[in-house]
Amino acid sequence: MRVLILAFSVLGILVGADAAKAGPSTADRDLLASVDPAAFEATQETEDRIGLDKGKRRDVQRRLTGLGMDTRVNGRFDESTRAVIARWQAARGYPGTGFLNTPQYQALLSESVSAAHASFSSGDKPDEDRPAPRRGGGSAHHHRSGGGPGGLIGGVMGGLFGRR
Repeated sequence: MRVLILAFSVLGILVGADAAKAGPSTADRDLLASVDPAAFEATQETEDRIGLDKGKRRDVQRRLTGLGMDTRVNGRFDESTRAVIARWQAARGYPGTGFLNTPQYQALLSESVSAAHASFSSGDKPDEDRPAPRRGGGSAHHHRSGGGPGGLIGGVMGGLFGRR
């Protein structure tokens, strides 16, 4: 069995070595041919086609703020909001026009969802996953014990004698 594993390992190394000798492709490629120019052109007209009502404009403003680009959430795309949109666009390689188009709007929605998911998965929990706060007048006692064996023993002893 070990010989068989060794044989497959050597075979994998030899096959990998042939691929490594091949090197990078030298074929000319037109990288811009695969990019949709509509993803870059954003004007008042393209933004109007998205159909952003006041609620959706507020949502865009909240998402931009959530990504660290502070803007006032008022449902109006005034000069300060346009400047924030232009900064977001420039940071992502789009021309900073301050107007959105459908691909950019979708990218903003996806990015803000990804950012929110990343923050929740990094230790934060959404509000609905958090336990409800305890509401116990003034009679609740909270004891904090140290970690380690002392904390374990103290917790067990407190549990035996009815203390929490």
